This record gives sequence, C-alpha cells and structure tokens, in this order.
Amino acid sequence: MDKRQKNKTILSINCMGEIIDLKTPKVMGILNITPDSFYDGGKYNNHKKILKQTEKLCNEGATFIDIGAYSSRPGALFVSEEEELKRLIPVVDLISKSFTNLILSIDTFRSKVMKEAFEVGGTICNDISAGKLDSNMMSTVAKLKIPYIMMHMVGTPQTMTKNTNYINIINDVYKYFSNKITEAKKHKIIDLIIDIGFGFSKTKQQNFLLLKNLDYFNNLGYPILTGISRKSMIYKTLNCTAKEALNGTTALNMIALKNGTKILRVHDVKEAIECVNLFNALNNH
Repeated sequence: MDKRQKNKTILSINCMGEIIDLKTPKVMGILNITPDSFYDGGKYNNHKKILKQTEKLCNEGATFIDIGAYSSRPGALFVSEEEELKRLIPVVDLISKSFTNLILSIDTFRSKVMKEAFEVGGTICNDISAGKLDSNMMSTVAKLKIPYIMMHMVGTPQTMTKNTNYINIINDVYKYFSNKITEAKKHKIIDLIIDIGFGFSKTKQQNFLLLKNLDYFNNLGYPILTGISRKSMIYKTLNCTAKEALNGTTALNMIALKNGTKILRVHDVKEAIECVNLFNALNNH
C-alpha cells in the first residue's frame, strides 16, 4: 500500500435541497422487495408489510431507506429491466406518498430505473457498478442532481465470485475509486459516496483486510458507506447463519465507524443506531 496525501473528507450531502450532515454517522435501513435476497428475500411482499417495515426503520432512527428490487447477492438470478421496474416503482411511489419527509435511496445500476424512481420520490442513486453496467447512469444522475453512491465490484452479480484476483487489493480498489471520482466529476456530479463493496468480488480474507484498512479510503475525500450487515464474511467466520449474525454485524459496524465510515447500511436499524450512539459517546471523552 502506497502513501497518499489525505484529502479533507466532505462531510455533507445535498438531497434535493436538504443538507445531511455526516459529521455524525448516519444509518441507512435496507428494504429489499426482491424474492431472493440473501437475508430477507420475499419477506416484504405486499403493501401492508412494506409500510409497516418502513415505519419500523424510520422509528428506529434511519436517516435513509435503501430500496432494491434486484438481488445483488453472489450468483443472483438475472432480472430484466421491465421486471425491476414492475417491482420497484409502485413501492417507491407508495412509500414516498406515505412518508413525505423520508429520503429514499434506490439500489439500481440501471439509468432508466433510477430516472423513473426519481419521478416518484427516489432521491439517492445507489449503484453497485459505479456506472460500469450502464453507460448512461452517471449522466442521468448528473441531470437529476442527486447524490451518487459508487460501489466497487468486478464483473456482475452473476460473475463477481470469480473475480477476486488483485495485484494489491487495497491499491487496486483505491485506484478504481480514483478513476470513478474523476469520471463523476466530468459529469459534474457533486455529491458522491464511496462503498467498498464488501462481499462483492472479494474473498472473506479480502473483506477483512479492506475493513481493517478502511480509513485509508478517506484519502479520497468523500464519505464512506459500509454495508456488511449479516453478510457471509460474518456468518461464515462465526459458523452461524445470516439470521444469527446480528451480534457479529454490530461488532464489525463499530470497527467500520472507528475507521471512518459515515453511513452504515443495515437490516437492523435499532442496533446500528445504538452502535453509532456508543461510538459518539466514546469520541466525546
């Protein structure tokens, strides 16, 4: 790992005129409306359950709700654009009308999906491919003037488990983001967030190495989002299941906060908020 001059990290994002201060870390609650997500696939399959879960995430303290209609778990089945739109748009519309002040993040790598979701209330783009799977994504985000979460992944959800060979994973991922930031700036995207992509194109050992060195990526100058909630790096290490991985998730979320994460993307908002509160108390003494 080479040494780089540390940039001053931007500690706020503009969500349609609302400035979100990230000096204090925030929590993003996950709302999967896919039938095959690794942890809660098929759980929120009607409007009543969706609204009840959204209300729960909000009441527990989520600043953002991230909605996805295409599972990106390793080996996930391909979903057509038409099917993704069919699953996603009615739900975004429902939630945005029911929770008028909620900031909705849209988990998609397709520009058309993001554009249509924006029209019914989506205000952040969470792109697992950082524009690689849709050449129109960055220009679309720029036109919409919304924050852009750029994640590191090699290949696609169908092929990423085969793409784990790196010369030096920390330097390689850093270079990837340097190039993506340059590309985003050319499109005049202002509000950028970096997601290392734990579990995407990475072995368990590589995931832990990146988490251990997460602070290094603050040199990029943009806030870091960490999504390790109930992932296999936790439950395979603990020899348990995803359902049993909440305690492990909380433990590693604290490490992520210690290493500079500004947004925790989680299934369990209450526990993540407690983690943030304890982290803040620790830093105030």
